[in-house]
Amino acid sequence: MKKKLIFLLMFVSLVGVGAFAQPHRVSRVLTDTVYSKVLNAPRAYDVYLPASFDIEKSRKYPVLYLLHGMWGKNDDWTGTGRLKDVMDRLVASGEADEMIIVTPDAGGGNPEEFQNGYFNMPGWDYETFFFDEFMPEIEKRYRAVGDKRHRAVAGLSMGGGGAASYGQRHADKFGAVYAMSALMDIPDYGRAEPASADGKLAKLTDSVKKNSCVSYVREADDARKESLRGVAWFVDCGDDDFLLDRNIEFYQAMRNAGIPCQFRVRDGAHDWEYWHSALYTCLPFVSRTFNKTVD
Repeated sequence: MKKKLIFLLMFVSLVGVGAFAQPHRVSRVLTDTVYSKVLNAPRAYDVYLPASFDIEKSRKYPVLYLLHGMWGKNDDWTGTGRLKDVMDRLVASGEADEMIIVTPDAGGGNPEEFQNGYFNMPGWDYETFFFDEFMPEIEKRYRAVGDKRHRAVAGLSMGGGGAASYGQRHADKFGAVYAMSALMDIPDYGRAEPASADGKLAKLTDSVKKNSCVSYVREADDARKESLRGVAWFVDCGDDDFLLDRNIEFYQAMRNAGIPCQFRVRDGAHDWEYWHSALYTCLPFVSRTFNKTVD
């Protein structure tokens, strides 16, 4: 009996030591910068790294680029949007798989003082920076799979329009787009009026008009339509949102062009309560596209 007790104590001790020695599996959010030669400045970003990232050192991950809105910056989604909490819950419940989520900075605050926007415009070649510098560097640093099937883009408001436009004009880079309350074009009402015709906000407004997501579909030839069908589309907008009409126009254009696009109108406005709740649909949708079997 004494020998059995000693053996049991040794077994429990060894199990305890083994458990203690295992790395602690927990997701984390980092803030860092990428220096841009294009913009001649460092650009900040936040990145969500899944729980297995520091343990499975050879594993590669799908990546979601999640874009902020006008007046916003890189930590909007990880702070106000509570991205980590939502993603951790969805992974724990099995509704989403582990992925890397990157939230870049395409603004920095007041659009009258800081240039905002995801497109190239005078003095702000942000789109060139994003595709030529930012995306390659991020995917090298964080072991991204780095192909269309395992890459998605999403965003809110200005970032929703940026996500949709990136998915349109760079359809070879993204397998999925999720646009929330998206600035698909300049609205007839509720928009911010530029203080001057040549100010930063005026440049942003002009770039959105030139890159109208609605016009891009309406003017599409057969080749463009076919490229858009290679992307999984999801548009999500509140019924009290001042951008609802532009989102409806986008969906109608996609429908008329024969391009599959999921469209949801939920109760809500142009605010963080809506965008935070949208993550519970966005992240599982993106995860399903990553896991979709290629024909």
